[in-house]
Amino acid sequence: MSLNEALHSLTSTRSRLWALLSDRVILACLAIILLLALVDPANLPVSLLFFGDAVLGMAPFFLLAIGLAAYFSATGADNLIARAFSGSPVSAIVAASLVGALSPFCSCGVIPLVASLLAAGVPLAPVMAFWIASPIMDPEIFVLTSVGIGFGFASGKAAIAMLLGLFAGFSVYLLQQRGWVLDPLKGELSGCRKKISLTGPVDVQWKFWREPARLGQFRSAAASNGWLIGRWLLLAFLIESLMVIYIPNSFIEGLVGQDNLLAIPLAVLIGIPSYLNGYAAIPLVGGLIDLGMSQGAAMAFMTAGGISSIPAAIAVYGLVKKPVFALYLALGISGSMVTGIGWQFFSEIF
Repeated sequence: MSLNEALHSLTSTRSRLWALLSDRVILACLAIILLLALVDPANLPVSLLFFGDAVLGMAPFFLLAIGLAAYFSATGADNLIARAFSGSPVSAIVAASLVGALSPFCSCGVIPLVASLLAAGVPLAPVMAFWIASPIMDPEIFVLTSVGIGFGFASGKAAIAMLLGLFAGFSVYLLQQRGWVLDPLKGELSGCRKKISLTGPVDVQWKFWREPARLGQFRSAAASNGWLIGRWLLLAFLIESLMVIYIPNSFIEGLVGQDNLLAIPLAVLIGIPSYLNGYAAIPLVGGLIDLGMSQGAAMAFMTAGGISSIPAAIAVYGLVKKPVFALYLALGISGSMVTGIGWQFFSEIF
């Protein structure tokens, strides 16, 4: 390596390090760790252990989602997806809701795919349908819920996932008919938007690595999405670790462990900050039902938590503009409330 190359490499490394340390999300993560070390050092290892476990547990799904999004971009398959979701609004929203309810991605893992779809020009309505439905149910959670809570509850949750996807998709579609939410992505992702054509042939190269340009596009897309979304997930998991430490389960049980008129709205509100993930929620909700939690409150807790949990909400906030973020929360919370009431009514009859 020549002297000029060495100096260039050193300068590039310093620029990356400065970009890392000056990023507001990374600074927030460091501030949380420093504050916890100063205020409650005994719980710092507990927080970091939970954080590490959460990151390691999410890593395979996150890498898979990032890789798929980059693969779609490099091969040109995102153009095919964009065309499929850009057809008839009704069929696109129905298909997105069904796929979302069956997809294996959680609320955080689905975000890179959503970013890729939006950047490829897919309309927000079917993307929102997929986005809302996906974290509520997947094949693994269906099996575990059937075992941990009951087959009827699992089947109802799967049906509700699709219904909420339809509700979200058609709500966005009606708003867009009035000229609202035409460009949902934040500037840093909107600037990377690919120009696509919805007519004519699509150049798809499934073995993209044979072409240096496409291989470079794969690396660029993976790095860009990984950085833009991954750092928000790190902050989300740190905040989640604090909730695990300082919000005891007994507090949650005291609020939604009674079959009362406020059980469902309280379950929705509590599900947002206290929901850890779809797997951890199953034994928790099963225990709460045993303590007297109503079926409607249990369903509202799981749907609201899956859609609007703190990690998911923070990741969404880092991706889309504020009005779209507010709409995402509003659709998730209102939909969970209504379906919780509906499930309570259904469970009492049958």
